[in-house]
Amino acid sequence: MPRILNTTKNTVVAQQASIARTVWSRFWGLMGKGSLPDGHALVIDPCSSVHTMFMRFAIDAVFLDKNNRVVKVARSMHPYRAAIAPGAARVLELQAGGAERARLEEGDILALVD
Repeated sequence: MPRILNTTKNTVVAQQASIARTVWSRFWGLMGKGSLPDGHALVIDPCSSVHTMFMRFAIDAVFLDKNNRVVKVARSMHPYRAAIAPGAARVLELQAGGAERARLEEGDILALVD
């Protein structure tokens, strides 16, 4: 599983990331899961909007453009919420508070590293 690094700040965002690229893996995402472990993330690619319908926990959604530049951070999205980021190519889902702990801001550039 790849790690996610913030190359702008030279920090680790997630120690392990799963990548959802198929129609079904993108559709299911984190629905039905009990939690997202510390240090883990889900990347949904392609994606420019997310929802937390039928989820059991809150998440941070970090929207990235085609160059993996952060274009929006939707913090602490509780169940039954939605967020959209026009221009986003993919989204990184973290445990609620993960974006703040990683000090993620708009403009930061992220990288997936094997």
